[in-house]
Amino acid sequence: MNDNLPVLPLFIHLLAGIILVLLNRRTLLVRLTSALFAAASVLISLLLARAVHERGILTLDMSGWTAPLGITFTVDMLAALLVLTASIIGLASVLYSWATLDRAREQHYYYALLHFLLVGVTGSFLTGDIFNLFVCFEVMLISSYALIVIGGEKAQLREAIKYILLNVISSTLFVVTIAYLYAAVGTLNMAHLSERVAEAGQAGILTVIAALLLIVFGLKAGLFLFYWLPGSYSVPPPAIIAIFAGLLTKVGVYAIVRVLTLIFYHDPSITHGVLAWMSGATMALGALGAITYRDVNRIMIYNIIISVGLIGFAQSTGNATGQYGVIYYLLHDMLAKTLLFLLGGLIIAAAGTGRLAKMGGFMREVPLLGWMFLVTVLAIVGVPPLSGFVGKLLIIRGGLEAKQYLLTGLGLLSSLMAFLSMLKIFMRAFWGAETDAERPSLSGHGPVSFRVALLPSAALLLLLIGFGLGAEWLYPYIEQASQALMDPRVYIDAVLKE
Repeated sequence: MNDNLPVLPLFIHLLAGIILVLLNRRTLLVRLTSALFAAASVLISLLLARAVHERGILTLDMSGWTAPLGITFTVDMLAALLVLTASIIGLASVLYSWATLDRAREQHYYYALLHFLLVGVTGSFLTGDIFNLFVCFEVMLISSYALIVIGGEKAQLREAIKYILLNVISSTLFVVTIAYLYAAVGTLNMAHLSERVAEAGQAGILTVIAALLLIVFGLKAGLFLFYWLPGSYSVPPPAIIAIFAGLLTKVGVYAIVRVLTLIFYHDPSITHGVLAWMSGATMALGALGAITYRDVNRIMIYNIIISVGLIGFAQSTGNATGQYGVIYYLLHDMLAKTLLFLLGGLIIAAAGTGRLAKMGGFMREVPLLGWMFLVTVLAIVGVPPLSGFVGKLLIIRGGLEAKQYLLTGLGLLSSLMAFLSMLKIFMRAFWGAETDAERPSLSGHGPVSFRVALLPSAALLLLLIGFGLGAEWLYPYIEQASQALMDPRVYIDAVLKE
């Protein structure tokens, strides 16, 4: 099993998707099968992370074609941790869907599409080939196109058109950029690309290619060019929004991190400089949106944008402290944003609306939901000893070490705006005066079962708390993940066996 371990997390979701398509009409069997495969993915991802920790970077050359000639799956500690986090999010989303998704949507191949989306996400983290990265992006996006329109509501179809159009444009730009890259250096294997770009020197056409990739991945991540995101992420059911929030933008962020640390790291004054100011604009505009809106979904969506900007800023610092902050905060944010939308979905279900003006008095009816939401908000803001504290502290220190004082201050200010925007939800929904609007029953019966839905949410919350309290235990894994990012030779030697 060890020889094929790098591809098993992807294979388990692919197999799940195929089986679930065949079982589609048997709702109970589909639910159980989906959860079983999602749990198996978590177990395999744990084994993969342990193997990488003990043995170093793992590679798998498909069909015996050795790198750089064939397709290579490459698993360093960063990829292993991201795959593990994605598998946890996948399992939590499946269990949450049991309690919140109506049967009509479930029978439109929802669980199969969810696993196919995880195929794309997992493959993006595992691949060592930039064209294969494009392929995995497309698998992920095609699945997301179908998920965003499940239910067939008018708003979903309207936003889906915008979402698909923008991603088709960005994907076209991506494949054209890959073609130029191959024409310039004659390879697409990431480790080999790193060597060839170093030999050629990052100038001229290679600098243009680096800028184009930054635009492509920025579109995918919602970095500065995020104007498609608030509308597209506000129309699907909460279970789908949660997995989008936790995974889709983070794949774009991962691609930026991988490309800028492995391939285009030779002229940081251009690539990292552009990234820094894109990130600063993202934080500022995200904070403005979060503090302005009075709709729960919109406020939470703009908090995704703030986090993407913060991670991009940390990556732009180019120092070890900032790189540690990127890894810590990226893992934290994947879990925290998923949890935020799981809980936010329950708040909206309790009110029967997403408008804050029509909410109030929930603390007497669902106090556990209120306190879980507050702790999640504190974790996102970075209150010690919760999970966001270590990552955010490292990001701020990295910014100060890089003497990026203006952007560091902007990062702190945007975090404050994020806190105030989510505190607004907590105070209005849970402590505000009750409204006269008719609300759904919270007894645990009907289309949303609060008792069942709170179980995966509680599990994620415990992980966030453990992530903060166990930061010292996690440090060796984060340190190992940063080695391949700070020293490309580690990654190259593992893949090309030099």
